[in-house]
Amino acid sequence: MKTAGISLHCARKGSWYIIVELPDGKSKAQLIRLGIHKGELVRCLERLPGGTIVVQKNRQEIALGMSLAKSILVARADSQRPQSDRYQK
Repeated sequence: MKTAGISLHCARKGSWYIIVELPDGKSKAQLIRLGIHKGELVRCLERLPGGTIVVQKNRQEIALGMSLAKSILVARADSQRPQSDRYQK
């Protein structure tokens, strides 16, 4: 059963999203190694020419190609990072 969400490829710059679903196979394993998994909170930092999406997870910036970004489903989160972020001081 598929969960409702939008493709990460459609993310707006500066907005926060929760990862709803990842693609199966090797792509999923690679994303998990980068710390991107279901339920993770990420922010769209940039939308580059050619469809590349740059997301922020904690202090890490990760560039995802267009085809991979299209296969990741996300749901819009609150407009600001929650105050419980362990990296904020």
